[in-house]
Amino acid sequence: MSILEILHYPDPRLRKSAKPVEKFDAQLREFADNMLETMYHSSGIGLAATQVGVAKRVVVIDVSEERDQPQFLINPEILAREGEEISEEGCLSVPAIYEKVSRAERIRFKAQDKNGDMVEMDAEGLLAVCIQHEIDHLDGKLFIDYLSGLKRQRIRKKLEKEARLAQA
Repeated sequence: MSILEILHYPDPRLRKSAKPVEKFDAQLREFADNMLETMYHSSGIGLAATQVGVAKRVVVIDVSEERDQPQFLINPEILAREGEEISEEGCLSVPAIYEKVSRAERIRFKAQDKNGDMVEMDAEGLLAVCIQHEIDHLDGKLFIDYLSGLKRQRIRKKLEKEARLAQA
């Protein structure tokens, strides 16, 4: 397996909408495994394919304490949302930034696994938040889009400055 490069905001590729996966083959499974390895390596709990520059509807998630319950969600879709929860979110593509975001407390979703088999499940708490966050990525949306324009502008300037300093 290999570690993939995670794109950082404001990279325009993070704004691309991902296309549905139609071919479930060894190449897709290897890509999903590489995404999982990248997520673990970066201490994340979720990663969308768009974050590594691939415009396909592929998400990997593991919210378990032991980091031993990976989930592969291909072509995920939220079917229902219930309640509201405000929680602090961060993102591997927006490093070192954490802000409070309002999301549905409970969701019902469907997705395919790495073999193309359909699964339908309910999720709540951290898992529900993570799934909503990652599906947003597939739609070209970042968690900072839920913040005020002023906060987004400050975050963008801070990350651009850090990127310039890192290159110097």
